[in-house]
Amino acid sequence: MTIYLNNEELRAALHLRDLTDADHGPHAMQHLEAEIVRAVAALDESTVRRIRHSPLVSVAANYDALGYGTADVTRNERYSRYVSPTVMLRSHTSAMLPPTLDRHRGTDNVLYAAAGLAYRRDAIDRTHTGEPHQLDLWRVSSSMRWGEEDLTAQLGAIAEAVLPGARRRLTPSPHSYTTGGLQLDVWDDLTGGWLELAEGGLIAPWVLRSAGLPPERWTGVAAGLGLDRALMLRKCVPDIRLLRSPDPRVAGQMLDLRPYQPVSAMPAVRRDLSVVLRWGVDEELLGDRVRTALGDQAGDLESVELVSVTSYDDLPEGARRRLRLRPGHVNALVRLTLRAVDRTLTASEANRLRDAVYLAIHEGEVAELAAPTG
Repeated sequence: MTIYLNNEELRAALHLRDLTDADHGPHAMQHLEAEIVRAVAALDESTVRRIRHSPLVSVAANYDALGYGTADVTRNERYSRYVSPTVMLRSHTSAMLPPTLDRHRGTDNVLYAAAGLAYRRDAIDRTHTGEPHQLDLWRVSSSMRWGEEDLTAQLGAIAEAVLPGARRRLTPSPHSYTTGGLQLDVWDDLTGGWLELAEGGLIAPWVLRSAGLPPERWTGVAAGLGLDRALMLRKCVPDIRLLRSPDPRVAGQMLDLRPYQPVSAMPAVRRDLSVVLRWGVDEELLGDRVRTALGDQAGDLESVELVSVTSYDDLPEGARRRLRLRPGHVNALVRLTLRAVDRTLTASEANRLRDAVYLAIHEGEVAELAAPTG
């Protein structure tokens, strides 16, 4: 049975500040987005048309119009936020492009730039959020026959705009609505490894044809990237929560693209939880449960990590009895890292957060709480 967002959850999602929208207040993300758009537009002197649609979209627009199969795992409610059987919060800004192409009326060499929030169910850690900001950049032309070199150039322009001079690599990454799909990775000196920055491909002929743009005359290049990660890389921001921090020492630094200067780091508090879960639960689903249950308090969680999972069959009989574990359930070790970005958590605050997370994810009959009750 599909689970739909309730009114409170939907209201909270729709009232979340969009950092790409100047109407919601200034933010460094807007400057970075503008630099990326300018860099891509300059490749062939494209006319820029910016798109901003409601995040409420039809399921057909989010998936069918982009060629996702009916059995595609991304449609699962574990990864998508459904409002009704036919309406959802968009899971990617790409959902804005097919209806936009439907309205394209012959202008040559246009760059459509679609920025905004996307809504997913994701893990809780320093680099992930359930409401990431994305930017889609789709170019269409009837006078130029764009191909693989143009796709490579567009991804290169994105990389140079985000991290000038950074090492980068391209690897194959197929998509349902493109051909010759590629993934763009950049080298991150902070982590000492490759990080995915963007993906792209040539707009598939069937997408152009569906929009009334005969692929015999029209070609297109599509690319998309996550702006949260891009901004973190550009400014050397170590924790995604800092992008929305209310701390004046941090918020003041989120108005431009100068490197982030760390403020006093708050101490981390770690708690390990032994919980009962249904088989198949992953970090993305746990993260979504925790965000939903804790609301604003979820901002004090640095990470929720699924360390280990032990099946019913692999647990000793004594442990099964103690946990009252049933077939189809597992015993999981979940590690919490608690760290507010603007203050030191007290022991009692940490225990209350620990218990709130425990109650949000534990599906067993026996509860083990840390904070006193009553």
